[in-house]
Amino acid sequence: MDAIVDISNKPKVRREAIATGLLILSKISIDKVRKGEIKKGNVLEASTIAAIQAIKETSRMIPHCHNIPIEASNVNWKIEENGLRCTVSVISNWNTGVEMEALCGVSNGLLCALDMLKSVEKDSNGQYPNTLITEIKILEKIKQQPYD
Repeated sequence: MDAIVDISNKPKVRREAIATGLLILSKISIDKVRKGEIKKGNVLEASTIAAIQAIKETSRMIPHCHNIPIEASNVNWKIEENGLRCTVSVISNWNTGVEMEALCGVSNGLLCALDMLKSVEKDSNGQYPNTLITEIKILEKIKQQPYD
């Protein structure tokens, strides 16, 4: 078995992937994020940087992923009624897709947000019974047709 799949014969074309995920939080945490009252700083700003870092480092975290030149990415946050939604898009003109990069971006963005909100989220026993990272999925994969 090959350690890394040979993609050298595949054409380099524009590829894009969009992924999303949700961090379910307490109303108190959501309110503090809205008001900018988190001790560790701006949750959405720091978590955006964490998402971008993960996009760029995906091949270091996922053993079978190729090192892909990322040409664009976008990280969007939406404060929902029950938590924070992170949606990430990634673009590359390369010979393999960018789904894993988008998923890694979402996952790391949500993990960073959780890390910044732990002190608000934990209960009197130091546990997180209602905090949940969920709905991580690929929303869309776009592959341009090769040029002739």
